[in-house]
Amino acid sequence: MKKEYILTADKLCYYYQDGDTIRHILKDITFNFERGKFYTILGESGSGKTTLLSLLSALEAPKSGIIKYENKDIRNIGLEEYRRNKIGIIFQSYNLINYMTGLENVFVAMGITDNSIPGNIEVIARNLLKFVGIDKVKADRPVNRLSGGEQQRVAIARSLSTDVDLIFADEPTGNLNQEMSDEIVKIFKELAHEHDKCIIMVTHSKEIAGKSDCILKLEKGLLKVNE
Repeated sequence: MKKEYILTADKLCYYYQDGDTIRHILKDITFNFERGKFYTILGESGSGKTTLLSLLSALEAPKSGIIKYENKDIRNIGLEEYRRNKIGIIFQSYNLINYMTGLENVFVAMGITDNSIPGNIEVIARNLLKFVGIDKVKADRPVNRLSGGEQQRVAIARSLSTDVDLIFADEPTGNLNQEMSDEIVKIFKELAHEHDKCIIMVTHSKEIAGKSDCILKLEKGLLKVNE
């Protein structure tokens, strides 16, 4: 059976230039990401993990190389359209609108996408929040009155609400305790294995990475599959 790649990185390079000095962050990064798999990217602080995620999610542009979504160059798709309609992003700092409820935060994402929402948006939003462990009472509460773990669950529901199959997560458990971290990882695994999503998560935790399907390690600008 032929593997179905949702995302391809082809010879990605990224560097900073300061006068005559060039600092290479990423060198010829090439990798194919499959649907239905949960990936983690490990690396020391400053190794380029977040930079790589920013390139793959089109928040930054590579100095050279190509990124393809479903075998199409994302530049041809349109970077804004790619971000709005093809991917979800989960940040360590949640990036929620604090004065809104969890439900309203999900509504905001649903209102931005061009993707078709198959049904009543409130029913879908509440079901997504319930899926990640946010009940009706918490969904109707301003997110600044939720715990860190609960806010991250809302952020996951928000990323799912636009009906995308590719989700990026930048240190999503960095501010959470062990129990909450394990719950978030459990959600990611379920999304990959039972809902055929591709999850690409940056983490500094070897323990968390060990629970993923594939560990990628960044060292000296090079990406290697961790055996």
